[in-house]
Order: sequence, then C-alpha cells, then structure tokens
Amino acid sequence: MEAHQQPDPLLEGDAVYGGELVTSADPCHPANLIPELCRQFYQLGWVTGTGGGISIRDGDSVYIAPSGVQKERVLPADLFVLALQTRQAMLRPLQTSAVRAARLGLSARSASPEKHYSSSGIRVPQLATFKLPEIQNEPTRDYLPGSAEQAQLMAAVEELGSKTHHIPLVINGKEVRVGNTQQQVNPGNKSQVLCTYENAGPKEVEEAIEGALAAKSMWEAMPIYDRQAIFLRAADLVATKYRYKLMAASMLGQGKNIWQAEIDAATESVDFLRFNVRYSSEIYAQQPPFSAPGVWNRVEYRPLEGFVYAVSPFNFTAIGVNLAAAPALMGNTVLWKPSNSAVLSNYIAYDIMREAGVPDGVMQFVPGDAAAMTKQVFEHPEFASLHFTGSTVVFKHMWRQIAENIDRYKSYPRIVGETGGKNYHLVHPSANLDNAVNCTIRGAFEFQGQKCSACSRLYVPKSMWGDFRDKLVAGTESIQLGPVTDPKNFMGPVINQAAYDKITNYIEYARNSGDCEIIAGGKYSDKDGFYIRPTIVLTTDPYHKLMKEEIFGPVLTVYVYDDAEFDATIDTVGKTTPYGLTGAVFAEDRLAAVHASTRLLNTAGNFYINDKCTGAVVGQQPFGGSRASGTNDKPGSPALLQRFVSPRSIKENMLSISGYTYPSNQ
Repeated sequence: MEAHQQPDPLLEGDAVYGGELVTSADPCHPANLIPELCRQFYQLGWVTGTGGGISIRDGDSVYIAPSGVQKERVLPADLFVLALQTRQAMLRPLQTSAVRAARLGLSARSASPEKHYSSSGIRVPQLATFKLPEIQNEPTRDYLPGSAEQAQLMAAVEELGSKTHHIPLVINGKEVRVGNTQQQVNPGNKSQVLCTYENAGPKEVEEAIEGALAAKSMWEAMPIYDRQAIFLRAADLVATKYRYKLMAASMLGQGKNIWQAEIDAATESVDFLRFNVRYSSEIYAQQPPFSAPGVWNRVEYRPLEGFVYAVSPFNFTAIGVNLAAAPALMGNTVLWKPSNSAVLSNYIAYDIMREAGVPDGVMQFVPGDAAAMTKQVFEHPEFASLHFTGSTVVFKHMWRQIAENIDRYKSYPRIVGETGGKNYHLVHPSANLDNAVNCTIRGAFEFQGQKCSACSRLYVPKSMWGDFRDKLVAGTESIQLGPVTDPKNFMGPVINQAAYDKITNYIEYARNSGDCEIIAGGKYSDKDGFYIRPTIVLTTDPYHKLMKEEIFGPVLTVYVYDDAEFDATIDTVGKTTPYGLTGAVFAEDRLAAVHASTRLLNTAGNFYINDKCTGAVVGQQPFGGSRASGTNDKPGSPALLQRFVSPRSIKENMLSISGYTYPSNQ
C-alpha cells in the first residue's frame, strides 16, 4: 500500500487512514480521532511537533511526522490502534490485540471498520454480557514457625531492607526526578533509611493534573469489562507474585507484624480490588424496572468530570490501594498523594497496578508536601472529588478549602472521607469475661493502636472489674514488643517521632492527673525506634480528656460503672466524644445486647456484638463512620463506588406524536 502524507491534520482536521484521505465530514470514521490522539502524544512527549502527518502502511505501522521534524516516528499499528480504540495515550504490548486491530480495519484489509464510534471517543462493540469470575475473600495465611510461607516472607523482608530504594514521581508513565527528596525511615530502626522519594512541586503537580485530564477521555471510553480485567489482574499479582514484597514494605515501613501485614497489604488489598469489580457490575446493572409502552428507559453511569485527588494514610496499605483504584475503576483519572510515612509500600502497590495494565496518566503517583499540593489541587477548576483517609482535623480543613473555592469548579466536588474515632467496648455484667478481655487486648493494642477503629475506651461493670482487671493487666503486660523482623513480637513501633511525642504526652498527662491511674505499661523509648509499651489508664471521670480525645496509639482508658447504671452508661458512651466510627457491646444477655445496640445507634458506623471493634472485612462488614468520623461512604461496598459516578437517565421514545395537545386540552 502506497504511503500517503497529509500536512498538518492537527490544524486542518484531516488525516490519512488506510491509504485513503478522510476528512471531518465523516465523523464516524476513526481517522477523525487521530488529530486528538496526536495532541495527546505531543503532551506526553512522544512527538515533538504540534502538527504533522499520519500514514498507515500495509496495515502494520503508523507513521507520525511532526511538523518541522525530518524523521518519522514509527509505531506498530496494533499499539496505535489500542490508543485509537480506547483513546488512551498508552502504548503497551500487553494490551494490544490483533483482533481489535482487525475490527478497526487497520490490518491488511481483512476487516472493515465498524461504525461504533462517536466524535467524543471510540465505542468498542460490546458483543456479550460477560460473567465475572467468582469473587471471594482472599484466604489468610498463618505463617507458622518453620513454614515455607514464613521463610519466604522473611526472605523478602531481608531483601527489601538490604538497600535504600529511590522512589520517583510517576507522571504520565514517566519517572520524574526533581532533586527535592525526603526519606522514609524504618520506625523500628531509625538509622535505617528504607527509601528516598521525590517531592512534587507546583510544576509537577500541574503536569500531573493536565496529564490525568488528557488521559481521561480515553480511559472512560474503555469498556467496563476491560477496566475490570486490569484490576482483577492487579489483585492476582498482589495475591501471588508480589504478596511478600508488599507485605515486607508494610512491615519495615509502617511497623506491622506479620499478621497485621497479611490482613492489610495482602488480603485486604486483594479484596478491595476484586470486590470493587463485582460492585461495579452491580452498579451498571441497576436499571429502571419499568418502561412505558413505546419507551425504553435506561441509566448509564458516567465518570465524574475532572480528576480525583486521592490522599492516603500511613496505617493501611490497602486503603491507599482503594483510594486510588476505586475511582479509577469507574472511569476516573486520579492523582495519588501517598503518606510520607508509607511511600515505599504505596509505590510498590502503584507499580503493581501499572503492571496489571493501568494506562499512563490514569493514576499519577505524586508524593510531596501535603499542604502545598492540596492547595494547588483545590484551586483547579477541574477538581472533581476528594478521596481521603486521615485525621478529622485535616479533613475539616480540606472541606473548608473546597468550600472557599466552590465558584471555581465545573461541578460540585464529591467529598469522600474516613477520619478519626474514639472507639469503645461496653461490657455488660452478663458478658463472657475471657472473650471481652482478649477482644479488648487485640482491639486496643494490635498494630500499636494505630487503626482508626482501635479500641480506646472501655466500660466495665463494677461486679466484674476485679477479675477483669487481673486478666486485662496480665495479658497486656505479657505482650511482646519489638522489631517486626522477629515474628514473635505482637507489637512494633509507632510510625514516627511526631506520633511518639503525641502519645507519650497523653501518657504523662494521665500520670500527672489526679483522677487517673496507670495500671499497665506507661513506659516508652525512642532510642533506636519509636517504641511504646501498651498502656492502660484507669479513670474515675467518664468525661476525662483521655476518654474524649483520639490518641491513635497503644493507650486504653477504662471507666468502671455501677452495674445498676448500665442505661446511664450507655448514654455516657454516646455523649462523650464527637466521633461515630466503631464500637462494641459484650453481653450474653440477648436483650441487653439488643438494647445497647438500639440506644447506641448513631455512635458507630461499624458496631460489633461480642467481638472487638476492629477488623472489618471487605465484602462482609463495609467500613466507615459518621459524625466527626467521616462521610460514611462505606469502602468495601457498592456505596463507595456510587460516589465516583454521575448517573445519566436516558428515555428513548419509539413512537412519534401527531400533535402537541393533551386530551385535557380538548
């Protein structure tokens, strides 16, 4: 086939397609999308001119000749077809398809172009309603001493910790180094620098935003099944190939022991990725139940206009995965700003999703100064949504910033946030004592109390307190604290110096308070790492500072109530704090459990009966709270994904009307 070269299609709206000149008079033809793709190639640095010609030879290669450049840029036709087909500026061999090329008529004339396109993007024919693979929770592994899985995990820990890694910004698929770096250290060994990472400045943030917007139209045009396939593959990569590496990064970087890393970095990350796929199909299937005669009603779920800003915390690798992946699955493009204390694990997770096929520009990885970046993002008119997990104070500040900029935005931004908690265990006199004690130790002290759901206040009846105290203190004092490289340690370090200082200040406040007694722990040291012994404070004031304020560390405050005052204590539980995240009641008396559950209705978005107030499982207990604890959009459920789509109702009338009057006008 003879090559054809058309000058400046970017300016004239013309292109050469399959050796045949096609102009904008044929809007259904895929060639009319080529100029837009060239603009995006130019924005991404793949071509160096703003004009030029395109030709396709023998159905095998695409030639891009930017204006003023002598040498053509040659791209394999199937790669170009993929970009054309999905309008994604992304050229990855793993995502190519000869079949798709044939459908678009770009391979050796063996197939003709199908008219399934629009001026805003190509609509690939949907030839079936696909059935998803069965979605189940990822099984947890036990990592018993001497097991192969423990040996493999600890080998990954040793390998990952053997050197200092460098984490770049990733903008439009390119690793960007700006020379402004910070360090992430091992909180259990302050002398060990796990990684250095680049800090995005205003220029990089702007490039990330513009790149995300450039990739958006192509990503949202990709059929949902293809997006689902990418995230299902990411889940499988986490569950298998990268399981131990991601866990190792969470252990060394965030101070998690083996079990905490397993239920976070491994199983919960996988569960979010898989169950979100299932929930996305459920959402797309939500269609009007009725259409009047001669009418077809339907609903489609559009991605938000603009970009999503995902700001993730240090304490759960899986939360970072979900904050970025959930909106992306629904067709949005995302700026992911990871916690400075979790850059290593978050980057590994990000890289896994790229390997799974997330196109360049769809997720931009931009560590940096949170305040400066957030201010810049919130001033952009295309800001569409905040997806946040972190402190209540920061979230409220962000909300105010968004409100101040509301007139800038194209649409009202969706604000989705999960924040702090002051979570409780309420023990009824009928409770199983051993169960309540052990659940409380786990709920208060696993992962050093750094879960937003951690138990921070405990209410125990006076009739049980003697035995309860003995077992609670004995169990707490028996906890092994130390480096996460020793599998026997139940607790590791808190995350950093700021957290260490805040928590120890609360301990000293209690020590010097006349209505408090430290009955376990109270010791700490930051000589080598940020280690704090699990601490129990007994108070006679149910409204004490330590009963009201979030500490986010291994400090449990206990109030002992008179058995006859159970109802009054329920009221106290509900009035003490502004939060509403998690809570639990322990009672063998069914009526007492139901009574407490009913009276405490609005005190917890996740409520537990005879179980600890931590450990929500994706697909089983959707997580989130209200009041000062967040917007309660329930990650791990379809409700969250609904926040990242904008439904459009469509009514198609099959019959024509013969006049404009109604029967009542006669």
